Order: sequence, then structure tokens, then C-alpha cells
Amino acid sequence: MAGYSGSKDDYLKRLRRIEGQVRGLQRMVDDDTYCIDILTQVSAVTKALQAVSLGLLEDHVAHCVVDAAREGDEQAQVKVREAADAIARLVRS
Repeated sequence: MAGYSGSKDDYLKRLRRIEGQVRGLQRMVDDDTYCIDILTQVSAVTKALQAVSLGLLEDHVAHCVVDAAREGDEQAQVKVREAADAIARLVRS
């Protein structure tokens, strides 16, 4: 079971909202909207995706990493490494 299972509906709702925002961006470009207005909306979409990412990361640590730590050192090390790699990808993006 995924660590975010309890929040799955919330994540799906957020992602659908983000999908709508991206479609709005497409319409803005198609309608030749002013560049700065489009960039403002791109920033909003980026922040929304970052919020989803941070929530998923928090769920991963709270569930997957904690459960692995209970199973033993080797499993814990694997899950901690996964989390650290995910954090590194988020920081770079």
C-alpha cells in the first residue's frame, strides 16, 4: 500500500486542479496573452506541483521509511536513500 493512500483523493483533486491550470496556460498562449501574465500562471502551477511533491515526500517518510525502519536496518537504509534521492531531485528542479 502506498504511503499516500489515506490522502489519495486529496492528491487527485489537487492534480486535477493543476491540470486545469495547465490547460488555462495553453489557452493563454493560444490567445496571445501578455508574457508576464503567462509567467505568473506558470509560477502558480509550479508552486502547486511543489506542494504536491512535498506532501508525497512527507507521506513517504512518515509511512514507507518508518515502516522500513521497523523491518530492519537494511530496508531502512534503502528507503532513506530513496527519500534523499527524491529530495535531491526536488531541490534541483
